[in-house]
Formats: sequence, C-alpha cells, structure tokens
Amino acid sequence: MASASLAANAKRSEERRVLAGTLVGTTIEWYDFFIFAQLTATLLTPLFLKPLGESNPGLAQILAFAMIGISFLFRPLGAIVAGHLGDKYGRKRVLVATLIMMGAATALIGLLPTYAQIGFWAPLLLVLLRIIQGFSAGGEWGGAALMAVEHAPENKRGYFGAYPQIGVPIGMILATGMLYILRISMTPEQFLAWGWRIPFLLSVVLIVVGYLIRKAVEESPIFKQLALRKASEHTPLKQLFQSNTKEVIQAALIFISNNAAGYLVIAFLISYTTKVLGMPAAPVLLATTVGSFGWLIFTLIGGWLSDIIGRRNTFVLGYALIFVWMIPMFMLIDTGNIFLYGLSVFILTIGLGLSYGPQSAMYAEMFPAHIRYSGISIGYALGAILGGAFAATISQVLLEETGKSISIAIYIMVLTVISVAAVLWVGETKGNNLHVQDVDPDLQAAYDKEQHGQKA
Repeated sequence: MASASLAANAKRSEERRVLAGTLVGTTIEWYDFFIFAQLTATLLTPLFLKPLGESNPGLAQILAFAMIGISFLFRPLGAIVAGHLGDKYGRKRVLVATLIMMGAATALIGLLPTYAQIGFWAPLLLVLLRIIQGFSAGGEWGGAALMAVEHAPENKRGYFGAYPQIGVPIGMILATGMLYILRISMTPEQFLAWGWRIPFLLSVVLIVVGYLIRKAVEESPIFKQLALRKASEHTPLKQLFQSNTKEVIQAALIFISNNAAGYLVIAFLISYTTKVLGMPAAPVLLATTVGSFGWLIFTLIGGWLSDIIGRRNTFVLGYALIFVWMIPMFMLIDTGNIFLYGLSVFILTIGLGLSYGPQSAMYAEMFPAHIRYSGISIGYALGAILGGAFAATISQVLLEETGKSISIAIYIMVLTVISVAAVLWVGETKGNNLHVQDVDPDLQAAYDKEQHGQKA
C-alpha cells in the first residue's frame, strides 16, 4: 500500500511538472510574440518605417502588419526541423532549444537601433529577428502540446492539452499589461525614446525561469516507446507525407478561423480603436487585457469540455459563437465606448477559447506516434499562415478599401465556415490510441523490467 501511494504521489508530481513546463514555455514564447504584435499596432511605424509613415500612413500601417506575417512564413520551416528532431531525438530537447531561440531574438529586438539611427538597416535587422522568432514558434507549440497530451490520462487529454494553449492568453495578458503599465508610468516621448525596449529585454528573465522548469520535466512516455519500435529506419518527415498528408491539410484548415480571429484581438483591434476611432491607447490596452481573461478561462473550459462531449462538438460550439458574434462585435466597437469594446473582446474570447482548448488533444489523436510531432507542428504552422499571419494586414486593406468594419467581420465568418467544415471532415478523435503500435516485444520486456527496477 505504501509503495502504491508513493508511486501515485510521484505520478501526480510529475504531471504537475509537465503542466507547469508546457504552460510556462508557451506563455514566454507568446509573450515575446505578442509584445511585437501589439507594438506593431501602435509604435512600429515611427520607429522603423518613419519616412513612409510620414508620406503614406495607411500603407505604412499595412507594411507594419505585414511584418507580423513575415515571421509566420518561416513557421513551417521551424515546424519541419523541430518536428523531425522531436520525433527522432525527443520532445524535451527541442522544447528547450526553441525557448532559448525565441528569447534571444526577442531580447535583441529590444537592443535594435531605429531608422533614425541606422536608416534602412533597422527594418532589415528587425525582419531577420522576426524570422528567427517565427522559426522557433513553429517548433514550440507542437512539442508543448505533445508533452502535455502524451503524459495525460486518457480521460483527461483535452484538459491537459489545454495547458499549453492557455499560454497564449496568459502571454497576451502579460504583454498587454506590461505595455499598459509602461504607457501610464512615462510620457509618450519617453516611451517612444526608450520605454518600448523594456518589455523585450525583460524576456531574458522569463527565459531563465522557463529553462529551469523545462529541464526538470521528464521526456514524453510515448517518445520513450518509440525506441522499442520494430522498424529500424525512422524518417518522420518522409513517412508523414507518404501516409498522412490529408491530416496535415485538415489540421491547417481547422486552425485558420481561430488564429485569424485571435489576431484581431492581438493586433488589429488595438490599431483600429486608437487610430481610426480615436480611443486613448492606455484604456484600450487595459480593456484588451481584462477581456483576454475570458480567453484563458474558456480555453481551459474548452479542453475540459472536450473530454466530456468530444473534440468535434466543442470545436463546432466555439466556432458557432465566433460566427454569430462577428457583426454585433464590430457594431459595438464602432460606438467608440471603451466599456463596450472590452465587453466585445471578452465575448469573442468565449468562442476563441472553446475552439482552442481541444486543439492539442485533437491534433495528437490525428497522427501516429512516430510522426506526431512533425504532423501537428506542420499542420499548426500552415494553419497560422492561412489564418493569422496576414489577418491584420487583410483587415487593414479591407478597411482602407471599403471604409466599413463589417467587411472584416464577413472575412472572419468565411474563414469560420471553412474551419467548421474541416472539423466535420476529421470527425471525432476522442479516445484514439496514442501509443506506439509496432513495439518489439523483446525490447518492451527489457524496458518494463528496467522501469520496474527503477520504481522499486
């Protein structure tokens, strides 16, 4: 009895470390990403695109939003490299590497000279660092999702998988909250001169904390099983596209609506409310921060709910809410009332959370173990390109061309229909077997004996 109790306590302790490791890593990764996205909406033009900003502000803002999209174009490359390494050498090593890479690029953005100091080299160097950020982000999510889901009990895969997902809203809350504090604690001139660098440089501290937590997490038990496979050749990328191209396409299409709608909150709406509607930046940032708590809460609920009613039904419910809320949301935001803006963001995050919480579990259940890291990472990265990469840019172009925010609502609604169709195409995945199918029985016996000896 005592040994069983000790084993149960050890298992719970390891599960807590896994959840903490996946959560802190994605939080830091997305804090870094969102700091840039939100400064793009308010500050990038005068710092790095000054001449164009003075001659053609609308075009400058479109190009500024395009810098968000540039990093997305390199996510598939990061997903391919990290997925291959993660399937071949382990999830944990890749997660630590992507975390350090993202942190280094973010800190260097905080040290970049501006256009006024070095001319056109400033935007060029900024683009280079954004490419590094995109590359690391492409490999980060897949590893974190698999570490959570592959450590989870079968009846809690959705809930465990929601932990790396809530790193997105927490990262956004930290990024937006940090910018709000800086905005109210210094003059606009001070913020423009040097204050904008602080949130980028602070990521160094977060990276150290994340590194220490991730180093303490055990490797995924499913990956450990891969060493026991009968197959001697292990080329994940080749095998992925030989047998599971359809699943990669499905994963990409499932994600596009959630990602695009999310980037409305992250970047476009902040620019729209401050520059078009004339609302003060600090209250908008505060309202966005408060509204984003809904994203956190309903992402956890979405993961938990998917363990009860299934991944497909939870996705469809979330996407239905996004679809029906789009037009009313922009009608409320266009009033210019800060309270209605915050309320609009919060209600949108209900649908965002319900269509984001089940994603880790559903994606993991779509792919066999030996190509899972590659499959979910590449599917996620392609979905991000088709969805969020240029969502802010497209929204800005639609606004410039039509002069009406409802055109943006219709754009997101079209993407939502596509994502729902993809979810229905996949069907229900809850309960699919995650374990390795072709384990060598002799190696399995030796492994079980070793594990038994360690526990004893």
